[in-house]
Amino acid sequence: MDFTGKRNQQMDISALGIQAEQIAYNYLLLKGLTPVERNFRTRRGEIDIIMLDGKQLVFIEVRYRQSTVFGGAEGSVTIKKCQRLKAAASAYMQTHRLTNNTSARFDVIALTGDLSRRELYSVNWLENILVA
Repeated sequence: MDFTGKRNQQMDISALGIQAEQIAYNYLLLKGLTPVERNFRTRRGEIDIIMLDGKQLVFIEVRYRQSTVFGGAEGSVTIKKCQRLKAAASAYMQTHRLTNNTSARFDVIALTGDLSRRELYSVNWLENILVA
C-alpha cells in the first residue's frame, strides 16, 4: 500500500498553514502591532501569533480555507478551538508571570482563497472574538 500521496498532501497542507501565518503576521505588522512571540505551544494548545496592540496583549489565531463552501475560515473557529485558545493563553500568562491586570484579547485572522497571489485571497481581521 502506498501512502506517499497522503504524506505529500499533509506536507502541502502544512506549507499552506505556514504561508497563511506569515501573511497574517505581515498584515498585522502593517497595521501597527508589535511582535511578541510566534507559535507558542503548550500541552493545552497553541497560539499562532502573540502581539501587542499598544499596551494590550493580543492572542491571534490564524485560520485559512481555500473556499467559503463550508463556512470559510471564519466558520472554522469552533467552541472547542476557543477553549484551547483560552487554555493556551492562560498557560502563556502563567509562564511569563503576567498578572490578571494585563489587558489581553483574542483575535482571528481569517484568510480565504488562493494564497499564491495577493489579489486571489482575502484577509478578514476579527478583533476581540471572546472574553479573556
